[in-house]
Amino acid sequence: MPGHDVVVTGLGLLTPAGIGAAASWAGLCAGRPTAATDPELAGVPVDFSCALPDFTPEVLLGGRLVMRTDRFVHMGLVAAREALDDAGISPADWDPQRVGVVIGVSTGSMEAWAPPFASVAAGCHEEVSPFVVTRTLPNMAAAEISIDLGAQGPSLAVGTACASGATAIGVARDLVRSGTCDIVITGGSEATRVPIVATCFGQAGALSRRGHDPAGASRPFDVHRDGFVLGEGAGVLVLERAEHARARGARAAPVGLSGRAVTPPKARIRAVLTGYGASSDAHHFAAPHPEGRGAELAMRAALRDAALAPDGIDHVNAHGTSTPRNDLAEAFALHRVFRTPPAVTANKSVFGHALGGAGAIEAVCTVLTLQEQLIPPTANLEHPDPQCDLDVVTGSPRQARVRAAMSNSFGFGGQNAVLVFQTP
Repeated sequence: MPGHDVVVTGLGLLTPAGIGAAASWAGLCAGRPTAATDPELAGVPVDFSCALPDFTPEVLLGGRLVMRTDRFVHMGLVAAREALDDAGISPADWDPQRVGVVIGVSTGSMEAWAPPFASVAAGCHEEVSPFVVTRTLPNMAAAEISIDLGAQGPSLAVGTACASGATAIGVARDLVRSGTCDIVITGGSEATRVPIVATCFGQAGALSRRGHDPAGASRPFDVHRDGFVLGEGAGVLVLERAEHARARGARAAPVGLSGRAVTPPKARIRAVLTGYGASSDAHHFAAPHPEGRGAELAMRAALRDAALAPDGIDHVNAHGTSTPRNDLAEAFALHRVFRTPPAVTANKSVFGHALGGAGAIEAVCTVLTLQEQLIPPTANLEHPDPQCDLDVVTGSPRQARVRAAMSNSFGFGGQNAVLVFQTP
């Protein structure tokens, strides 16, 4: 697709490894799993998750906003503010009609429905809060970010299950590339640590049952993997038209400065978003195509879009959920796309699975890999599955020359979204 080059100039990240991009990246590179028994899930058959540490939205955002909105909105807004600050952009300096917001969400707010359901069932309609609507609408993360920043361009919510965050970034890229926007704040956010969510995914057989060892439960590509671990968080990127970024003084950030890439100076071009591919398995409402045919289509589409041959990719940030079928299908697809798949990592081994937020979180980490020239390790890979047969980074981060990297995201319903980032 011809059009404007699209660059990444800002990053925001909230994960169970830390609040902020620097803390999250440090935890990821340390390879420390964050899963633990979760008091919020007490009494649920699968009672462990990966939770944000010390997240205080009332302090960060103010009590009034927190009261009318849900946790997925809080996380998305905090990550968006960090990303904008990281980009060195002030809303006072932009044309608000040329700034868009695109945020991916999968489940949105499930918890907020429980009290009103109970009140209506009991005939106590007057007890239903007027804020239920604004707490539950999936577009409210994008809407509140637009309101907070005064962005008057397109404001969109994207829902493609666990591919939502990556799909949102692809949609945002197209808004910039087409010339519709100069800047788009984009990513994904999800609050999953809710009993009804844990119960439903548990009943579907998607969650790990490794309750005796929560920290070891998420183990992508391990022969003993048995399901994913619920996580939560948000990842936000500032995408910008390259000419616009350079006009305000942004220049390519130096690479390979381990430990310093997530700190000032501001106005950096961190990466170029050169490829986006999307596809549908058209196979099953929940299970991936057993051979990963839809995933392969999305990877090949992203490579074509980026004008890269498969051997031009130096690293893949895998979807890697730790479910038996998904990891195997992704591995099969990788082997067909790449004769010898490049070095792979799976961030969900540390962060858990943030559903609609996962693809955006992993996109931020992929950009940081390009920036740092460092591939984070995959935790808990003790017995690699010989059927997967991938070069999965384990133990400690791997220093590597990474000029182009791919980030994979796949979701229920056969939704596939693949992003390709390159060094500037």
